[in-house]
Amino acid sequence: MSWQHRITKALTQRRAVDGWRQRHITEGNHTRSLLLAGKHYRHFSSNDYLGLSQHPAVIAGWRQGAEQAGAGAGASGHVTGFHRLHADLEAQLADWLGYSRALLFISGFAANQAVIHLLAEKNDRILADKLAHASLLDAASHSPAQLRRYSHNDVQSLATRLDAPCVGETLVVTEGIFSMDGDSAPLSAIAEQTRRANGWLLVDDAHGIGVTGEQGRGSCWQQKVKPELLVVTFGKAFGVSGAALLCDDATADYFLQFSRHLIYSTAMPPAQACALQAALQQIQQGDALRQQLNANIQRFRAGAASLPWQLMNADSAIQPLIVGGNAQAMALSQKLADAGCWVSAIRPPTVPPGTARLRITLTAAHLPEDIDVLLEALHDAVGG
Repeated sequence: MSWQHRITKALTQRRAVDGWRQRHITEGNHTRSLLLAGKHYRHFSSNDYLGLSQHPAVIAGWRQGAEQAGAGAGASGHVTGFHRLHADLEAQLADWLGYSRALLFISGFAANQAVIHLLAEKNDRILADKLAHASLLDAASHSPAQLRRYSHNDVQSLATRLDAPCVGETLVVTEGIFSMDGDSAPLSAIAEQTRRANGWLLVDDAHGIGVTGEQGRGSCWQQKVKPELLVVTFGKAFGVSGAALLCDDATADYFLQFSRHLIYSTAMPPAQACALQAALQQIQQGDALRQQLNANIQRFRAGAASLPWQLMNADSAIQPLIVGGNAQAMALSQKLADAGCWVSAIRPPTVPPGTARLRITLTAAHLPEDIDVLLEALHDAVGG
């Protein structure tokens, strides 16, 4: 089979199952509104949970950082790319989350890949939640370690796998809040089982940081758990992009010496680090924003309870409606778009077969009228 034949076959198969992915050119992308092809939509597909991407202080932070240090880092952090603004942000994150060190990465995907790529060796095992993010599962499956997946949020399933013998080290992997189902991991019980087996726990809290816990410190803080490895990302509640790994001194030094993802990547722009410092300050002072987000979540859930599609048991900003088939999910998404609401349809392989869904995300920036319009459109679509 030629390269071209292989490519054509894969594309044909993707179209045949209504799984075709498409990028849309946005002309204006704000937290609660979207402008596409000259049409305005109420926006329910943004991970900007607190609306900080549009916050004047965050925008001013980026501008200030660019004026100080230019548009880019110019090199890897191991050459000349590690700026005082990076160091300041790492120190602030470590202090805020109760760790001795924080290391910045260019994205959450890169951070998750880096952790597993560096740590997992041949005789080790990785026990990952079945619904963990693709960045975690991909890295684990391509590592020399043995990957075993336990049933989603099932502590007994994890315990059974931990009871199996292992000659190497054990790494347990989970998300704090799951990106597609919106539910929370039972971190306390998972941490207890991991400690019992003398393993390490890696938590990706991309969707918990900023919106849960005291001062928005996230899922682990909320459940009084301190994993050996905590990844927090900045493309959600922080409203920017990038990520950080929180860990102890020795682990941080190990990454700085041996992680190819850090050594051979250009550092994030210092201006971005400056914007993230401003976002962190807003998160620390953001109780009112979190209260508004929670009120919006409850308003939506109350109005969606009678819909015929499965509403997941999630108290987070992620509120999936399970539709089932790919074509049905796409058709419902289009009906909402016709009503002026932008909601992305999520299909396999991102989610398990037969669970295509609308992934509705709510933010602190949404007004009650936005949610009411979405609910009205959903109820109208039932009989449409």
